[in-house]
Amino acid sequence: MNKKLIVCAISTALLLPTVAFAFEGQPGTTNIDSAIRNILNFVWVIFIAFAVLSFIIAGVMFLSAQGDPEKIKEAKKAVLWGVVGVIVAIIAFSIVGIIRRNFGV
Repeated sequence: MNKKLIVCAISTALLLPTVAFAFEGQPGTTNIDSAIRNILNFVWVIFIAFAVLSFIIAGVMFLSAQGDPEKIKEAKKAVLWGVVGVIVAIIAFSIVGIIRRNFGV
């Protein structure tokens, strides 16, 4: 498995409790709703950063292709997968919002 992926997963797992309990409220009280909301907000910010980074990398791939059809094909794939990732993330966060609205959470 990729070492960068392992480091990213471990650092995310270590940061989630900090984000979960960093909410506005009385000290010492824990509200699961606000903890989940804070985690989702944190994940959303991380996703936006990854999405912007992936499109920047795809742009650099296009610029460095220098007319090579194979490199242009790889750059198009990078843009396509970036768009797919954005769509999946928007759908995932929308599903959470729909469930919260329908169940009154």
